[in-house]
Amino acid sequence: MLYAQVHLTLPAWIHDAVDPAAVFAGDEAKVALAIELSGRNVQARSGGPFGAVVFGPDDRVIAAGVNRVVPHATSLAHAENMAYMLAQQRLQNPRLNDVLAPVTLATSSQPCCQCYGATIWAGIDRLLIGARSEDVMALTEFDEGPLPADWIGELERRGIAVARDLLRAEACAVLRAYGERGGERY
Repeated sequence: MLYAQVHLTLPAWIHDAVDPAAVFAGDEAKVALAIELSGRNVQARSGGPFGAVVFGPDDRVIAAGVNRVVPHATSLAHAENMAYMLAQQRLQNPRLNDVLAPVTLATSSQPCCQCYGATIWAGIDRLLIGARSEDVMALTEFDEGPLPADWIGELERRGIAVARDLLRAEACAVLRAYGERGGERY
């Protein structure tokens, strides 16, 4: 029999970690939440050291995601993809900014090649990044894959503004802690 259903979930602690009524004014506040989620994910042993949050134009959370690759045995369960899928389900549209705009994704680390592609198609207007991909690869065992040489320019040509190195040291601290524990697989 073929599998005919995919079931992905966030860890139960996410409900205590994210207040949907809270306003996250400013780019650093948004990235700080993504980094906090990445750290909690590692501490709870519920996935890898990555967090991502989709925000609406009112600076409130539409959806949040953390890395769930190992718990769900799927390479697609990256934090960004989890956040995108949950936001798309909530708004009932595959292109988020067709429903409301601007839509911002804050992520603890630069999107890998898979999440980079998803960002283009998800309908994101702004991308806020903590750690860089070179930080991820230097501090953990993860291979972030290839991106276009001018990946920021490619996003900006598609109407996606990019800001990176927001709270980079804090994001790297989570990656470092994960890497120093041997890159535990959960």
